[in-house]
Amino acid sequence: MSTSIALLGTGLMGLPMARRLLGAGFNLTVWNRDSSKAAPLADEGARVAGDANDAVRGATRIITMLTDGAVVENILFETGVAESLTAGATVIDMSSIRPSQARNHAARLAELGVHHLDAPVSGGTKGAQAGTLAIMAGGDQLVFDAALDLFNAMGRPVRVGPSGAGQLAKLANQAIVGIAIGAVAEATLLVSEGGGDLEAFRAALTGGFADSTILQLHGARMQSGDFEPRGRVAVQIKDLDNVLIEARELGIRLPLVEAVRDRFARLADELGGGDLDHSALFVELLDLNGRSQAPRI
Repeated sequence: MSTSIALLGTGLMGLPMARRLLGAGFNLTVWNRDSSKAAPLADEGARVAGDANDAVRGATRIITMLTDGAVVENILFETGVAESLTAGATVIDMSSIRPSQARNHAARLAELGVHHLDAPVSGGTKGAQAGTLAIMAGGDQLVFDAALDLFNAMGRPVRVGPSGAGQLAKLANQAIVGIAIGAVAEATLLVSEGGGDLEAFRAALTGGFADSTILQLHGARMQSGDFEPRGRVAVQIKDLDNVLIEARELGIRLPLVEAVRDRFARLADELGGGDLDHSALFVELLDLNGRSQAPRI
């Protein structure tokens, strides 16, 4: 089969990922439920499909970058997409869903002679634009190896195990991200309330054990009050809910995840912050402390 890629889902992450693929010279067809989000790619060399079935016909590799597991399942199995796939094609689900859902999708596609990789990503819109995403893949080694050219256009791929392992790694990633955002928010408020210089504080921690991308990027966003969504609070809650579902199925408790999930839920439900960037957990902390202003800078 000649190489042809279909990308389903051109939202905040899917759009810059599509641009990376186009820049690497791939033959790309795109589709999005809201066609206006895919339309700009037509001028950049992509074919914009009218529906998902049209997008996948003849494609050798199909990337899904959709909201959650229910949406992935609906698009693949309830709209006729799976039956439109060519035998021998590979579905690469880069959405963040539950490991059990990924394994189920892989098994159902295998019955149709279609390969499957679960390959969620971390790095946000900035990483998608720069082609530096961390790509955590689960599935057969040979199928993964065959997709390396595609993955390398978008970031740094690592196969972490069999089907579902990529999603499990992403859940662990999101647990770390959520907890770290909470820690950075509390550290930012502590230093601010004590009269410290927040920029100097982050500079002082650079290279130390507490340094991180979250400290440097999200800490700066907390300082400036820039909560334009790159990774939405609602999506963070979805991921943390999936972490806790997986933990229950494994018979373990994750108390830090439980606590930070409840704080993100309060930010969304009580403070109306569901569509803000997840660094806006700082807003919830300010409210919890009776502070309504941004920190002193």
